[in-house]
Amino acid sequence: MLRILKPAVLLLPFCGLMAGPDVSLAQQVSESQSQACATLQQLRNLTITSASIRANDESENPYCYVRGIISPAIHFHVQLPLPEHWNGRFLQWGDGGKDGDLDFANHRVAEGYAVANSNMGHDSGTEPGSSFAYNNRQAEIDFGYRAVHLTVMAGKTLVRSYYRQAPDYSYFEGCSTGGREGLMEAQRYPNDFDGIVAGAPAYTYQALNVAGTWLLQRIFRDNMIGNLAVDTNGDGAYNSLNLVEILNDKVLGTCDANDGIIDGVIDDPFSCEFDPVRDLSDLSCPTGSSSDSCFTDAQMQTITDFYAGPHDDNGVEIYPGKLPGSELQWIRLFVPHAGNRHAPSMLTGPAGDHMNYLFYEEDPGVTIPDITDSLYQARKGGAMPEYSWMEFDLNDYTSGKADLMMSITDATDPDLRRFLKDRGGKLIVYHGLVDSLIVAESTRDYYDDMVDATFAGDLAAAKNSARLFLAPGMAHCAGGPGPNSWDKLAPLVDWVENGNAPDAVIATHSSNGQVDNERLLCAVPQQARYIGPAGAANNPSNWTADNFQCR
Repeated sequence: MLRILKPAVLLLPFCGLMAGPDVSLAQQVSESQSQACATLQQLRNLTITSASIRANDESENPYCYVRGIISPAIHFHVQLPLPEHWNGRFLQWGDGGKDGDLDFANHRVAEGYAVANSNMGHDSGTEPGSSFAYNNRQAEIDFGYRAVHLTVMAGKTLVRSYYRQAPDYSYFEGCSTGGREGLMEAQRYPNDFDGIVAGAPAYTYQALNVAGTWLLQRIFRDNMIGNLAVDTNGDGAYNSLNLVEILNDKVLGTCDANDGIIDGVIDDPFSCEFDPVRDLSDLSCPTGSSSDSCFTDAQMQTITDFYAGPHDDNGVEIYPGKLPGSELQWIRLFVPHAGNRHAPSMLTGPAGDHMNYLFYEEDPGVTIPDITDSLYQARKGGAMPEYSWMEFDLNDYTSGKADLMMSITDATDPDLRRFLKDRGGKLIVYHGLVDSLIVAESTRDYYDDMVDATFAGDLAAAKNSARLFLAPGMAHCAGGPGPNSWDKLAPLVDWVENGNAPDAVIATHSSNGQVDNERLLCAVPQQARYIGPAGAANNPSNWTADNFQCR
């Protein structure tokens, strides 16, 4: 097993990039370096709005910072290390959420990468959330796939102009929306990159937003009868989250020990046989009563729905349900309670306005004044009719009403022959198993479909080009109770450039800045198994990578 380490980069304390108290940034670079950067603004084949030397808070070395525009509305920027610090590589940095801003990757610039990123064709400061797409097909196409590809082309043009050579290797790194972008690139533009790392990819973009909206409807229905938070004092504020904690404890009690270690993490939630109706039967509330120590029938239905996922009226599955062990992640995303002012992040983020602007071929209307008001009756008249997420009918997904937008936003094509075979590219996909925003089962399904479509079902052949890593206890892109931190890019670079395919990576979990759990994450289908001192698997001091083996 190859132990992957981060590239050896010397990171000095940031002091404004000054060698001493009287030395300015301008004095840290030569006049010729400043001029070479500024000259990029004169390029005749790109619209460049600015180019200047900028400080890097992750390094003592400044870099050339360039901003530009791609018609009609894609704003992009490129971070170019000075020539003596460039490692010869180009990196497209992925986006998150609905984007609408420019994202920096200063740590990658410090490692020597030339990094590009865009706003995906809109500015969230003027058109927040999904509103950029309102009756704007061009903005939808830019968001779906056009912005990333054209930013890559612009970034590589700047690399060639600035360094007088093309990059030796080109990479993509992203998670969530960035993961979707990575898979979209592999499917639509297979020659853009030598290697792609796609984390928690939102590749079934419309289905996962349907699922998020439907689950919020299950929680908010009938004046929040299905809410898993409880109002214990009758003041209208759902102040107690005890039921979610009870549920999580029950799930862990059923499946945590299945992997031989009791650590608050279920290593294989796909094999966890937790049945809420059966396993919570002793915690049912007496008829007509409720409290934060028992479950009502409505709350039990909510839990069942979360694990099952949405199905249309004909029983067709639209998106997988949440995996056992993920329950505490539901609190932030889906559960309205006093701590989030009854506005869970799935409502205020991805799903609250998605159906208004990014689902239907013809947008049904603008968002209602207060999206947390599930009883609000949307006004349908006038020049700007309203549409509430509570009106959404998930049967619209399987009846074809989202087909046009799926063709723009979804990266579901499993045939990656042009990228993995013709191009010889490498793909690393990773996903946290307690991710409740984008469910890991969906990513596993895509990987399986890719193996079938691209390699005729030959997993061994597929692993020569594409590998999937599932992280027990990891939440959405980061966080969670399990090991969730590792350098996502270094294993890909080692694979592309040196032929060292990653059988495993070493991930860590930290509390208060101290590593308290270190494990192997194994390439699917293998899983990490404890091989340390006998009878001591539950001792946290033995949770180090050397005490685990991929099997």
